[in-house]
Amino acid sequence: MKDGRTLVISPNWIGDAVMAQPLLQRLKARHPERPIDVLSPPSVAPVWRAAPEVDTVLETPFRHKALQLRERWKYARVLRARGYLDAYVLPNTLKYALIPWLAGIARRVGYKGEMRYGLVNVMHLDDTPPRPMVPFYAALALSPDAPLAPAPRPRLQVPDERIAAACAGHGVDAGRPLVVFAPGAEFGPAKRWPPRHFGALAQAILAQHGDAQIALLGSPKDRETCDDVLAHAGAAAPAMLNLAGQTQLDEAIALIARAAAVVANDSGLLHIASSLNRPVVALYGPTDPEHAPPFSDMARALSLRLDCSPCRQRECPLGHHNCLERMEAPIVWKELAPMLAR
Repeated sequence: MKDGRTLVISPNWIGDAVMAQPLLQRLKARHPERPIDVLSPPSVAPVWRAAPEVDTVLETPFRHKALQLRERWKYARVLRARGYLDAYVLPNTLKYALIPWLAGIARRVGYKGEMRYGLVNVMHLDDTPPRPMVPFYAALALSPDAPLAPAPRPRLQVPDERIAAACAGHGVDAGRPLVVFAPGAEFGPAKRWPPRHFGALAQAILAQHGDAQIALLGSPKDRETCDDVLAHAGAAAPAMLNLAGQTQLDEAIALIARAAAVVANDSGLLHIASSLNRPVVALYGPTDPEHAPPFSDMARALSLRLDCSPCRQRECPLGHHNCLERMEAPIVWKELAPMLAR
């Protein structure tokens, strides 16, 4: 069937979705005439709407962690009618591999994951040790026995009118430089740079760039952390907007696209900023910057490389959180200042 489509089943996390985008670049380069659809959780769908290779974003109707076999069978019938030639299953779970199999998609590509023999019929072996995330996902566009090749870097796009609408809707002055802070992290508190350090950094920014505006972005769960940042910002606080929980993800993406620079923990918003090629200072404590680095033309990945890190724990197992506590604001300002001086 020459005029068929490709289905990509998205990861469930924002950062992973961004880092999977180079896979679509490879697929589109191989078959430029073939539309690519992405089946995505609603929380991640705005990422894929900003990916230029995507024709249609289909939002999953399934509950998180639920098998819902009957619902998957019904949805597979909808997918069958769309005429897919192949499917790329990026989550490693059995339940997502069921969908293209039930839909009768002939070529089903993915990693072995939860022993998915038969459901995935072009099977790649899971990494030991794990590769960085971008080449890990992008390798699915190649045959399982193909040699590793450099992957493209993630790339998202936001139209100017959407950027303007997001700024107008959230009080961002289009005539002032915008710096974005992302103080939250879904993984857990160990990944969060302390709010007092973010507050001190805000003071350093405003001391040198008095016309700057600082937007704090994140989910509703990050609101308290962002309030703490404002409490530590002192005289810089009036130039700051706590937008955590106030924006939809597509609006946050648009605001990041407008930013002169972004300072972020290892989080989904960091990887969005990188994919939009914004200047980025990325803060790594318990996680490894080599596993999920930023790819912007101007990017600095900061890690103190303590003996106890990366521990990859949600909370500091030693109770001191030195990997980020000791990364004080002057260390970050030293990397950020040249980006704002351009």
